[in-house]
Amino acid sequence: MEITVNQQNYQFNNPCSVEQMLSVINVQAKGIAVAINQTIISKSAWAEHELKHGDQVILIKATQGG
Repeated sequence: MEITVNQQNYQFNNPCSVEQMLSVINVQAKGIAVAINQTIISKSAWAEHELKHGDQVILIKATQGG
């Protein structure tokens, strides 16, 4: 299965959840938001939301500053 994360393609052998995908690509969950196919996925749903072949994932990192 292939998914795109922030315009970079990743191959996964098995279906995985958002939470599992973050672990595999080595991204810490703290301070980020996840959108899949232009829909924000709430953090409470990451463990259950399964990614599908061709999904477009955007990781948005919170920043501070002014």
